[in-house]
Amino acid sequence: MKYTEKLSAIRDQMQQNGIDAYVIPSSDPHISEYLPDHFKCIEWTSGFSGSAGTLVITADFAGLWTDARYFVQAADQLKDSGFELVKLRVQATPEYVEWLTERLPKGSTVAFDGRLVAAELVKTMRAGFNRFGFKLDTKSDLLGPIWVNRPPFLRNPVFTLPVSTTGESTADKIKRLRAEMKKQQVDFHLISSMDDTAWLLNVRGSDVECNPLVLSHTLVSQTEVIWFVDFSRIDNATKDELEKAEITLKPYEAFVDAVQELPEGKSVLVDAKKICQLVYESIPAEVNIVEGTNPTTLFKTIKNTVEQEHIRQTMVKDGVAMVKFLKWLEENIGKTYIDELTASAKLYDFRAEQEGFVGESFGTISAYRGHAALPHYRSTEESNVELKAEGIYLVDSGGQYHTGTTDITRTLTLGKPTDEEKKDYTLVLKGMIDLSLIRFPEGTKGYQMDAYSRKWLWQAGYNFGHGTGHGVGFFLNVHEGPQNISVSGAINVAFQPGMLNSNEPGIYRPEKHGIRIENLVLCQEDVKTEFGQFYKFETVTICPIDKNLIVKEMLDETQLNWFNNYHQFVYDKLSPNLNTEEQSWLKEKTKAL
Repeated sequence: MKYTEKLSAIRDQMQQNGIDAYVIPSSDPHISEYLPDHFKCIEWTSGFSGSAGTLVITADFAGLWTDARYFVQAADQLKDSGFELVKLRVQATPEYVEWLTERLPKGSTVAFDGRLVAAELVKTMRAGFNRFGFKLDTKSDLLGPIWVNRPPFLRNPVFTLPVSTTGESTADKIKRLRAEMKKQQVDFHLISSMDDTAWLLNVRGSDVECNPLVLSHTLVSQTEVIWFVDFSRIDNATKDELEKAEITLKPYEAFVDAVQELPEGKSVLVDAKKICQLVYESIPAEVNIVEGTNPTTLFKTIKNTVEQEHIRQTMVKDGVAMVKFLKWLEENIGKTYIDELTASAKLYDFRAEQEGFVGESFGTISAYRGHAALPHYRSTEESNVELKAEGIYLVDSGGQYHTGTTDITRTLTLGKPTDEEKKDYTLVLKGMIDLSLIRFPEGTKGYQMDAYSRKWLWQAGYNFGHGTGHGVGFFLNVHEGPQNISVSGAINVAFQPGMLNSNEPGIYRPEKHGIRIENLVLCQEDVKTEFGQFYKFETVTICPIDKNLIVKEMLDETQLNWFNNYHQFVYDKLSPNLNTEEQSWLKEKTKAL
């Protein structure tokens, strides 16, 4: 079916069922950012493959609401689809809830598949729709009847991680969760987010591309932990491990029934941002719902000392792969045909040589010249271009290892850089360094630190449209909350020692170049004074930064010292793992400015 035919088929069902507007979010029953192919509904319906967006369909309009990261990509992918691009956060552009209230008559019916919408979002919808008398239909799956050859659920093997890797046993994690449940005076806790379950049970899988997750739900009480999963793909050894931790296995499909059978008079803790509406409304009316953040969300974002040491070791492996790639690229550019896709594949090969490598932590952003101005660009056979011995090349990539998750961006000049490119690069570098050096008091939130990375850009009249940094999981999701560094960040989440976060300012000039420099940083305790406890960031990413793009005179003494010390750190950590030729190359790249 063509996209326009799919749109017509959806509208036919809307008319048959008295639906005035149909909403398709980028989500799944676990409210995930990265989706199994089975739930890539927006891509199947419209062709848009970005990770953030919402489709809204009425009788006479079909639109995709998405943010600035995807404007160029969406405009290209939506051609001839029947869908229009609606640019979020652009002046005078309303959110789709407000837009619908302006376009539809009172009493209209807005429908969606309740498996794919977070309960928290439904509350927002109701708040916006109630005064207009809109009806919400939460049970309409209009794609199921028309999606021919829909990708099936993956049933890949499941495995457990040893305590030597995680630093905490499953039993101890469950004990800690139950203590928090007791503190909050709740009898049950529902967990639908796959990364929360993976952390709690020390399990990993590969049911979602680039994410070592298992399609499953979990129900926890003071006496029982039930894991709802397709256990036919779990081998006996893994089952034995789970049995030792007193985990009961039940079919994935039995989760909603179990929720409906929660006993009268009991209480249940749910994270409305991380549980779908179908599950939320299955909770019996006689059960008291206590809403709050999943305790495991905060537990897992604070890496213990064992995890931190594994992260440092993993960064050495990833740094070795990056050095091999950067050396290969420099030596072959202009001599051998290389394009965005072959460069990305070569980087994958270098990572695959490292012990414990499982796969990419996200699809590599291999972006040349104007493509790099798109923060979330993904090279395809159609967009792929040759890398030549000139211009700017940006590569944002990461790996999943049994001992950690990496995310790194390096921007390189493939020839002689222009003055504008060097100025832009140095301004970005100054911001990245300033955030790396920050000392901040206990209780500081990410939004309070965001300006550190932007100061020099702002003074030049520049800015970038994405957040400065996101949390990163431990052999889990490359995007992990609740903390981040962003002006729109979680205002109630303070940074704590053990949190792993990205530091990635940038600047983007459409159709010219994009520059981003990204390291991962671990929050650590620093000094304690009469004014309280202070924290700092430990940079854990280990990879040289392109000196050819730096205007040395633009760096102050503190920034220059950080840069030279960082490069010495890079050489000291990586050189023992390189051959003589690679050591010589790295020695040159890490010489003091």
